[in-house]
Amino acid sequence: MEQNNEPKENKFNFSDDEHKVDAVGQKKEAVKKDAEGLFKSIKTYLEDLLDFRDDTDRDATIAAIKADIPFRGATAWILVCSIMVASVGLNADSTAVVIGAMLISPLMGPILGIGLSIALNDIDTLKSSLINLLTMIVLSLLTAFLFFKFFPTADVMTNELFGRTKPDLRDVLIAFFGGLALIIARTKKGTIATVIFGVAIATALMPPLCTAGYGLAHDWDIFMGAMYLFTINTIFIALATFLVLKILRFPMLKYANSKKRKRIAQLASVIAVLVMAPAIWTFLNFITQSGLESDYNNFLKDEVESNNELWLQKGTPNWDEKTIVLYFNGEVPDATIADLNNELKKYDKIKDFSLDIQGNKNRSFDKIVDAYDRAIEELDKKDNVIAGLQKQIEELQENITNLNKQIESKNTEKTISFTNLSRDAKVRFNDLEYFGYSKVLESKDFINIDTVTIANVRWKVSLPDSIVMAKEKELQQWLQKELVTDTIIIRRN
Repeated sequence: MEQNNEPKENKFNFSDDEHKVDAVGQKKEAVKKDAEGLFKSIKTYLEDLLDFRDDTDRDATIAAIKADIPFRGATAWILVCSIMVASVGLNADSTAVVIGAMLISPLMGPILGIGLSIALNDIDTLKSSLINLLTMIVLSLLTAFLFFKFFPTADVMTNELFGRTKPDLRDVLIAFFGGLALIIARTKKGTIATVIFGVAIATALMPPLCTAGYGLAHDWDIFMGAMYLFTINTIFIALATFLVLKILRFPMLKYANSKKRKRIAQLASVIAVLVMAPAIWTFLNFITQSGLESDYNNFLKDEVESNNELWLQKGTPNWDEKTIVLYFNGEVPDATIADLNNELKKYDKIKDFSLDIQGNKNRSFDKIVDAYDRAIEELDKKDNVIAGLQKQIEELQENITNLNKQIESKNTEKTISFTNLSRDAKVRFNDLEYFGYSKVLESKDFINIDTVTIANVRWKVSLPDSIVMAKEKELQQWLQKELVTDTIIIRRN
């Protein structure tokens, strides 16, 4: 009996499944490692792309910023010239001229100095920056004030001036990111001049000061709005400078006296808080205001203007008292008022506002339409009357022309047509306002009688007497030739 040495086949063989599970696990690990490698590569690439700390020249940056802080001599005259150019550009409503003034303005130096001094705890630089900035502001306001006060036509409120009186959230973002671009360019080895010029244009420190000078000369509210915009630009540029220098870990100034160092550090911290606090408050205030205005505009667009039965004349929101007054042409039904109040609650920012509907009950939409139709009918009737009168005038003119021809045809052949004579006189002497002539009989000795031609004329009042006399002599000679007579007397009416 032969023995079977072959291994018995297991009824439950899991070896293939285990191999499959191991293969899937290995693939997952491989994919995980590849993903980690990809993320690390992307991270390394972004770090190389965005990291600017290795390309920073700390000593050169500090020296360059401090060098731009002093304000004297040539810098003062450059500021006066740039303010004058900007004022002329704002008055002429010329964007190109205003941009040119921004490029030559030296205002940016002390503002960067404020951010630098707070970041480095450098109290002396802070004092110098504040004094120079204040001097620049006073000199700029004085120059702009004198221009807009005494220059002819400088009291006109142009679009360029009006655009600097009502700052919003966009101005905050422009000042902050413009300041970031400027200080990053300043810290780079080999300063990027084009970036500095671009920031000078974007942050626009010069036009608000010129507009404030206009406000001092003509309108106090414009002065406050323009100075508010200038303050926003100044604070956020200084804030951006402070943050970048802190990120780059610029070394703080060390003092030998520990008490003085501690006092200076505390003072710098207080000033930093004072600078950042209004900046944060301003930013939050603009966000809140922008949200209110956005919801208000959406409410008008979606709930009021889209309703064909409503005719909105104007809307007046009061953000402080939380009221919205809407003025309508025509009567607004109570059901529509209730519906508008309910719809107002859907808008989160203005849901607590009270809605005041002002409708004109004496002039409903239908009445206005009827009045419009009646006005159109009356205009059509008037047009017909005018057309008939014009036709009658043309017929009368034709009759007058025929009568003139009949009268002139009865004259002798030697008598020239007055119509042609007067027309030729006007062509030759454009300054004539009146012309007429006639023949009269006269006697100097009461025995002999002569026939004399008299021409009556009237000239433009603006003509000097010397020119009038010359023209009358020329007219006399021309009439003698045309009328074939030796005696012509010119008389002025």
